[in-house]
Amino acid sequence: MTEPTQNPPFSPWARFGIRFSLLARRWRHHLDAHLAQAGLTDATWVPLIHLDETGGGLSQKDLARRVGVDGSSLVRVLDILERQGLLERRRSITDGRARLVHLTPKGKRRVAHIRETLGQGERALLADLSEQELAAMLACFDRIDRRISALEHTGPIPASGRPEAH
Repeated sequence: MTEPTQNPPFSPWARFGIRFSLLARRWRHHLDAHLAQAGLTDATWVPLIHLDETGGGLSQKDLARRVGVDGSSLVRVLDILERQGLLERRRSITDGRARLVHLTPKGKRRVAHIRETLGQGERALLADLSEQELAAMLACFDRIDRRISALEHTGPIPASGRPEAH
């Protein structure tokens, strides 16, 4: 992997971050609009997908962190989803004070519908890419994700762009 010593303004190194974040925002906006047409709101489908991805059994605090909202906002959404029969809160076996959030069978069916609807929207967005291109891109995303995780454990990035040795 070649790293630049400087980032000329039009180099891929200089353009990547802003381009990636703007594209991610547009991607999310498009999918939110697609899901809204199917009657699904961002506030309700995102927690359900996270519960499904993790297998459930998350604390409300962990789920809020994954969803990217504060805990009090998520509690209101979870109350709605629980009233709809899509999830349930169970006491933790290891900590009786903690409540863990689980999908119900009805919630799992809703997630299947969400995934189907998401898939339609994503296929439309990705129509110009081959399976090989997508696989390569996902492999790059995995490497970036691993790098972010490593940097989270080493602390802030110094001006050099490389974490300091401990």
